[in-house]
Amino acid sequence: MLIATFNINGVKARIDSLVSWLKDASPDVCCLQEIKSPDEAFPKQPLEDLGYNVATHGQKGFNGVAILSKRPFEDIRARLPGDEGDAQSRYLEAVIPVKSGIIRVAAVYLPNGNPPETEKYSYKLAWMERLRLHAGALLKLEEPLVLAGDFNVIPTGDDAKRPEAWVNDALFLPRTRERFRALTHLGLTDAVRITHCGKGPYTFWDYQAGAWRRDDGIRIDFLLLSPQATDRLAATRVDKYVRGLDKASDHVPVLAELKE
Repeated sequence: MLIATFNINGVKARIDSLVSWLKDASPDVCCLQEIKSPDEAFPKQPLEDLGYNVATHGQKGFNGVAILSKRPFEDIRARLPGDEGDAQSRYLEAVIPVKSGIIRVAAVYLPNGNPPETEKYSYKLAWMERLRLHAGALLKLEEPLVLAGDFNVIPTGDDAKRPEAWVNDALFLPRTRERFRALTHLGLTDAVRITHCGKGPYTFWDYQAGAWRRDDGIRIDFLLLSPQATDRLAATRVDKYVRGLDKASDHVPVLAELKE
């Protein structure tokens, strides 16, 4: 079973390239972030034509997440628990049947948090704590679980080409990395990190200052696996070539293969 995460950075602007990549990669499940589309305007038809069931939790012009699955959804939950007043569309969770039972998948788009001296950073930290609490509850179910998405966290210096350039950024501040460790220390495995050693691989290159040309990237897109999902992990990859295509997102897809 191939599971992917991809911050598409505007699904309507990139629907053709998304369809092309889905045809090539053919993931069984794909979590999208930054769809930037309300649910009623999401371009479902081209994806359904590829055989995907589509669930969305969007909003106009900003944020938004979606889950595409070749298998039907058994249950869908939108919004991260813990703050009923939070209007930002950043979390979508679904249960998907597999041969051995079910797998629970969540599309996650964690807040950026910049500038860090503003309430945006407080919101980021609070959102991360809500995610930790919810992930802890999900892990008690002892199911195969994948938290897939753009976490807007650079966990270590190995996850940036030039970590010194990020020391004052909300993605790399000590409190951000501490909250991310608290999440993974619940028992979640960073799928790419246990299959790749050393620097990278990167998943984001800014549009500015020739970052892509200089390979000045960071790794902020993750597939975090429960112990039950980790036991099934066969391989991971990052489809870096997607960043070099016309009208590309500034992120690239990250994929993990789980044995059923």
